[in-house]
Amino acid sequence: MRPGLLHVLDNISGNPALVLDHRLDVLAMNRLARASYPGFDEVPAGEWNMASFMFLDPAARELYVEWPATARENVGMLRLYAGRHPQDPRLARIVEGLTADPDFRRVWADQDVYRPGYGAKRHRHPLAGELTLGFEAFTPSGAPEQTLGLYPVEPGSPSEAALRTL
Repeated sequence: MRPGLLHVLDNISGNPALVLDHRLDVLAMNRLARASYPGFDEVPAGEWNMASFMFLDPAARELYVEWPATARENVGMLRLYAGRHPQDPRLARIVEGLTADPDFRRVWADQDVYRPGYGAKRHRHPLAGELTLGFEAFTPSGAPEQTLGLYPVEPGSPSEAALRTL
């Protein structure tokens, strides 16, 4: 990750923000993003992977109110990136490891692709309660295989107040 992008990420303090690569590895997260994902603080930096969290960590099924739709998006992103990087051994290992989950196998077999853009995610955080987070995805200039994900909340909303507790 470019140092300048990491600096930008570190200076986003009011909303969760993270950077993913083409394997859905989390390259960096700001403090609020780490607090927003239960258990991520227990995983060593460099081993965070959103797809693994989604399918192999029971906390994800509790966190995402619309878990099936969010899981489908994660698989669609992996499908998209696997098509672009068919010779990536780490990506192949991630996909192979995820096949232990029957939900992953079922969605993977659909062969859908997904490119993140914008939207909203509803979370049920164990400490903060119900949150509605916006979602904006950006491709950093000069890093076409990375995605900067920003999760803004509505000013003055219960979600904004709940984020402050984290």
